[in-house]
Amino acid sequence: MTPAEMSRIHALSFPDERGWTTDEFATLLSPAHVFAVSEPQGFAVIRDVAGEAELLTLAVHPDHRRQGIADRLMTRWMHACAATEAFLEVAADNHPAITLYTRHRFAEAGRRKAYYARHGRPAADALLMRAALTPRKMA
Repeated sequence: MTPAEMSRIHALSFPDERGWTTDEFATLLSPAHVFAVSEPQGFAVIRDVAGEAELLTLAVHPDHRRQGIADRLMTRWMHACAATEAFLEVAADNHPAITLYTRHRFAEAGRRKAYYARHGRPAADALLMRAALTPRKMA
């Protein structure tokens, strides 16, 4: 998936937030320790360095949700990492994402109060979540 396609899907997926630009995705994906997994209507971007992986973003086109895309993306990136621990951050009001992450063994590890600004409503807390990973076998 190209940075332009990622930018388009990201903007549609997060209408209450500023979407990431094509240039931001291109820059984000340029280091060797950052990778993406994708399907035609969704993607995840992960940073995998020093034994820790961080899910930077996961987005599925709104018209294609509830079809297992996010679940497959989570499984793929979690099995592709060399890390033994994974982290992510999610808005406390994003209940579908929290359900997805919990299903993939993530648990709340902290909270940032009023972290996500919202248009016309109060800011949402950020939940910091973590999970243990089984690193892939290196050949």
